[in-house]
Amino acid sequence: MAGSPGAGRERERAALAEALAVSRSALGVSTPNPPVGAVVLDAAGAIVGRGATEAAGGRHAEVVALDEAGTRARGGTLVVTLEPCSHHGRTGPCTTRAIEDGIARVVYAVPDPTPDAAGGAETLRRAGVEAVLVDDDETAAARSGPLKAWLHRQSRGRPFVTWKYAASLDGRVAATDGSSMWITGPEARRHAHARRQEMDVVIVGSGTLRTDDPALTARLDDGTSAPRQPLRVVMGLTDVPRDARVRGTDGRFRHLATRDPGAALDMLGDVQHVLIEGGPHLAGAFLAAGLVDEVDAYLAPLVLGDGLSAVAGAGVTTLLEAHRFTVLEYRTLGVDVHLRMTTDRHTAASPAAQTEGPR
Repeated sequence: MAGSPGAGRERERAALAEALAVSRSALGVSTPNPPVGAVVLDAAGAIVGRGATEAAGGRHAEVVALDEAGTRARGGTLVVTLEPCSHHGRTGPCTTRAIEDGIARVVYAVPDPTPDAAGGAETLRRAGVEAVLVDDDETAAARSGPLKAWLHRQSRGRPFVTWKYAASLDGRVAATDGSSMWITGPEARRHAHARRQEMDVVIVGSGTLRTDDPALTARLDDGTSAPRQPLRVVMGLTDVPRDARVRGTDGRFRHLATRDPGAALDMLGDVQHVLIEGGPHLAGAFLAAGLVDEVDAYLAPLVLGDGLSAVAGAGVTTLLEAHRFTVLEYRTLGVDVHLRMTTDRHTAASPAAQTEGPR
């Protein structure tokens, strides 16, 4: 890359930040493949290609970026959030494509942990391409970003589970008369719908189904359906009525006839990120089973005093048994506050994420 080594490294850092941003568009789309982002820099260090992993069977992020770059990739640098694959799956190896296109240097943030796809960096080096793993801070940022759920699946053999709820300051998700629309304001609801679009699956229990008849769709600001929808799931032994809104008309609905959280996750197959949205007994069951990895809490500045609690039956009888979390991020959304938390058994996020304030 032209210029001083320091300037070149700064361009690569900026390109990696761009690749991480681009990779968000693959969330909920690329499963079972990882949501990867890639950027191609030409020999002078200018961005000439960007790409995110397409739906299964489609192009990987590196190929999308190289297709956009065309001949400008020759002698340039490929910056990618995950080590390029070196195996034949539904598509050819990304390493082969990088070599054929004349890439001189590959910079990647996270080594591929899967036995079949790993080894891409070594394949590149044998072909004379410089392959470089970024420093620890950049690796941590990539691991806690869009790749987080996929990496969790590879290491633990099950989906990453986020529990989402919206509650009053005293932890109530509904008043004594059952009313719950709307505890939080429009900004918080927009944020929650944007999060739904990034998920593979959204689950509610049969109790919430009976009480709220939720649609569980992801919606845009104007109220129309988002182009990408998660699989909508009802968990429980009660049959789902034929006219339930959750069924929809797009075929993206399933009923899991079980009360066992672990069994439910197994039934879902090779998904990466599951969102638990309600109700309190479903949340309690997943907490008691140790199957909540992250919490999205939306807190409204109001007190109900009585009503439905956010969680029930979490298996806690004494303070020492409490489920404890670490706050990774907080922000104000209109008048409400959003907290993103992880269980203490999980690795903390990067210092930047931990210290992020309201915005």
